[in-house]
Amino acid sequence: MATIGETLRSTAKRVPDREALVFGGSRRTYAQLDAEVDRVAGVLAAQGISKGDRLALMATNSDRFVIVFYAAHRLGAIFVPVNPGSAPPELDYLMRDSGAAALVFDPAVAPVVRVAVDNGLPETLRTFAISETEGFPDLFAMAAAYDGPPVDVAVDESDDAQILYTSGTTGSPKGALFDHHRQLWVGMGMMASAGLRDGDRILHVAPLYHAAELCMLIIPGTLVGATHFVQDGFDPVAVLDALERERITLFFGVPTMYQFLLRVPGLAERDLSAWRTGLFGAAPMPATAVEQLVATLPDVEFVQACGQTEAGPGGIFANHAQVRERPDASGRQALPMMECRVVDADGNQVKQGEVGELLLRGETVMKGYWNKPEATADTIRDGWLHTGDLARLDPDGYLTLVDRLKDMIITGGRNVYSVEVENALAAHPSIVDVAIIARAHAEYGESIVAVAVLKDGAALTLDALRDFCGAHIAHYKLPHDLVITDRIPRNPSGKVLKRALREQFSDAS
Repeated sequence: MATIGETLRSTAKRVPDREALVFGGSRRTYAQLDAEVDRVAGVLAAQGISKGDRLALMATNSDRFVIVFYAAHRLGAIFVPVNPGSAPPELDYLMRDSGAAALVFDPAVAPVVRVAVDNGLPETLRTFAISETEGFPDLFAMAAAYDGPPVDVAVDESDDAQILYTSGTTGSPKGALFDHHRQLWVGMGMMASAGLRDGDRILHVAPLYHAAELCMLIIPGTLVGATHFVQDGFDPVAVLDALERERITLFFGVPTMYQFLLRVPGLAERDLSAWRTGLFGAAPMPATAVEQLVATLPDVEFVQACGQTEAGPGGIFANHAQVRERPDASGRQALPMMECRVVDADGNQVKQGEVGELLLRGETVMKGYWNKPEATADTIRDGWLHTGDLARLDPDGYLTLVDRLKDMIITGGRNVYSVEVENALAAHPSIVDVAIIARAHAEYGESIVAVAVLKDGAALTLDALRDFCGAHIAHYKLPHDLVITDRIPRNPSGKVLKRALREQFSDAS
């Protein structure tokens, strides 16, 4: 049966001399990548890591991230990606919650690992660095010297493959558990919806530890024999340079990345003729930005994906024609192998034009939360994943996400959905970034607070903002307060950290 590790082996046999992985000045063919994965897996096995063990990787984007990822799966270990920006207590929580047997880390995060170790990480946890780091074994130096046979572990598609921790925007992260079957179907869904092809050239800039890059592009990209170009961090000029120089065919970016690309001088003069597909998602993109993207890059087919980690990740999507037709919508249909519904509080399908909770069901939905049966039972009911996302079922069949269930604002007895207000505000020429939050109000229950980042040298008053937005949204949805700030906090997938905003600006006036 097919497994994540077997996809690399199979592709290496099919196209051994095709370029597989490029990072900086390092370029590997599929045969070279497969052989290096074997050596790293052999070292890990010799160090006692075996099938079913949780292997955590805390690293920024690099070629070695991809190698450790496949080595873990070749062992039959359960891969646990960790945000390299995690603080020592967060790392400690993830290691204990997952019961990790091993932590592989980038030397850049060594100070955090040292503090976590000193503070009492589990004694059974083995630690390895991905390059020379004082006090820790160098996994890749050991792999270079490894001359043993390739590991031979029987892994089935029903075996557990990954624990993907949720972003934790509303509390402690929970680990979504997936087997190989589920993750490969995520890849098949992306092949069908985004059109991945044999020999594609994919640029990976968003964090590899995040489910979007890892599951929706790395796994299916390897399956079709794509060349993976990895960059460590986002720089708009470097991205455009790579798109042009390496003849990239497919690129995924969160909305803020695309908005920065649009601001690069000389964009129209770039030779981006090889760029076929632009995938965006993970956070809402204002309709004005989508329209500008489509107009500025008319030869690129843009595909929007909107989903949730617990679904694979998976959810809904819009193809290029649909993105052009409804740039303000979140999607038109469920991803392949998935179903979606929008229901009211009683579980009944909402009528057209109404708002309800988005539910998902299909091959890619998680098995459950790792060691959290009560949370699993609360989230997956009658086979349906309750996403906590509020969506409007539009009369033309499109779906528009309007808020998180926990973030909806009730002011004066009326429901106000953040995304709707944010889209109206984002169209203001002085605003670079914006988020809507609520604060307590003695008379109305909650009032609406706009937190905005302005263009350099711009000024904006609440009255001017309300006058501008009054032409686009109802009066009761207009902000009651305006806070100007230098940045909107977001997680690596681009989602606004509204809990942090509420803590910072709950007393805005």
